[in-house]
Amino acid sequence: MSLQATTYIFVGLSFALYIGIAIWARAGSTKEFYVAGGSVHPVLNGMATGADWMSAASFISMAGLISNMGYGGSLFLMGWTGGYVLLAMLLAPYLRKFGKFTVPQFFGTRYYSKAASGTAVACLLMASTTYIIGQMTGVGVAFSRFLGVSNATGIYIGMAIVFMYAVFGGMKGITYTQVAQYCVLILAYTIPAIFISLQLTGNPIPQLGLGSDMVAANVSLLHKLDLIVQDLGFAQYTTSTRLSTLNMFVYTVSLMIGTAGLPHVIVRFFTVPKVKDARSSAGWALVFIAILYTTAPAVAAMAKMNLLKTINPTIMAANSDIFAPDAQIVHADRPDWMSRWEVTGLLKFEDKNGDGRIQYYNDKSKDQAFQAKAAAAGWKGSELSVNADIIVLANPEIALLPNWVIALVAAGGLAAALSTAAGLLLAISSAISHDLLKEMFVPDLSEKAELLAGKIAMAFAIVVAGYLGLNPPGFAAGTVAIAFGLAASSIFPALMMGIFSKTMNKQGAIAGMLAGIGVTMFYVFAHKGIFFIKGTEFVDAIGGQNFFFGIEPNAFGTIGAIVNFAVAFAVKNMTPAVPQDIANMVEQVRIPRGAKAVDGAH
Repeated sequence: MSLQATTYIFVGLSFALYIGIAIWARAGSTKEFYVAGGSVHPVLNGMATGADWMSAASFISMAGLISNMGYGGSLFLMGWTGGYVLLAMLLAPYLRKFGKFTVPQFFGTRYYSKAASGTAVACLLMASTTYIIGQMTGVGVAFSRFLGVSNATGIYIGMAIVFMYAVFGGMKGITYTQVAQYCVLILAYTIPAIFISLQLTGNPIPQLGLGSDMVAANVSLLHKLDLIVQDLGFAQYTTSTRLSTLNMFVYTVSLMIGTAGLPHVIVRFFTVPKVKDARSSAGWALVFIAILYTTAPAVAAMAKMNLLKTINPTIMAANSDIFAPDAQIVHADRPDWMSRWEVTGLLKFEDKNGDGRIQYYNDKSKDQAFQAKAAAAGWKGSELSVNADIIVLANPEIALLPNWVIALVAAGGLAAALSTAAGLLLAISSAISHDLLKEMFVPDLSEKAELLAGKIAMAFAIVVAGYLGLNPPGFAAGTVAIAFGLAASSIFPALMMGIFSKTMNKQGAIAGMLAGIGVTMFYVFAHKGIFFIKGTEFVDAIGGQNFFFGIEPNAFGTIGAIVNFAVAFAVKNMTPAVPQDIANMVEQVRIPRGAKAVDGAH
């Protein structure tokens, strides 16, 4: 059976499963629509959280980024998993005990103010909308390659599928759909990794294969990869940092606290019956997430090795000369997978020196000896551009794995993007229909009308997300990193102060949120354009690229969070104190129910 037919079967069956589950578990009440009736088992909730969490950025982009950045890409692993631990320990149980459906509801009650709730809605909408652009970009990448359609058509198909199961099912439909999507995406990620690890190192466990010796060679995979990338003028794979150590540190912290502040993940902890289950489901989610996250570095290194071996077939030999006239493959003889990906525009070849061969190297290397050898060999610049988003999806094709594995990866990539998009859309729709409409403007709105408003808001959000997916500000994981920055600088500090500071008042919280997200958006828009519109960048007017201590915009959420905390405490000290009943309520939320004071000896 042809690859195209196999892909249609795998993707079609997975979509039929998702839509079937959504119809079976459709929401009949607002409680089922927003929090699945609060009755989901912790293990299933852990799986659903894993699928919600492992977005197109995790599945499609992350290994591609690590593959391009080497050691510097590990900040995504540390930030995204570390943030989950923060969420499980510091936020999930307290928010669950507080008993509110949404983050703005928590803010409205804790900060005794509709303005605080409204500010939270605005911050939440900005972070969620930016995040969803990354998912739609991922959907477009996956559909365009595997269904043989254009990137734009891929996004339209994705919008239609999400609309069907998110609008009809609500949180109940989404939760059970995400359990199925987790199973699909984790199989799609690990099966090719096991095959490729066996091929390259003889070890079936990718995590161990990464540190093992290569088959029929007395050299470890990572050491050989270091030698190859340095031969091609790139920085050493296992030690290269991302811009600077300071930038890597603040980037990691931004992803961590951004994770803990993302509303579509926080709302997952309201879908379980008890506070104890919230902690337990966070633990299970971490286990399910770790399976993919510990596999990603192996996928990244092995995909890079296979890609470089494909372009330079002699490179594995001990004394190979990459500057030899016949060291690179002839473009006309390239493997089928390359011509298939060239159609999408995500893999591009330009014969700069007219020799018909593919030269792929670091033409911006500062090593003068390397540049002299490249010039002597007649090289006139790197001729292949490989989009980071294709590394995972093309990985089984590069390794020449069977068609069913390639089709499974297609289904997995789509499951990852669609599951997160659905969770985000629910966060957006509940913010608009529940937190804005019912809580602030129409308090006597009936349950039926609120459910309808939620569905309309979700449909509108899908259209906006689709438009932004067609005109994205960058590759999937980069866009997602900005969303984490926005959540880190606005929602996380206000949540932390709301739970752990009895004295934080509404004026401080609102001022902090506005200052934090304002500073972060200013820095991001300076680099990426106002509201990501190309041509509106103004970074040169305020000091040039990464002007603040060399920190890139994707990492700026940490600085925004520091500003948030500082402004909040400064304003708190100049404004009226918190009412006593609110201070008592905060104290109550922090003490486990039934806990008694310990007196005397043990």
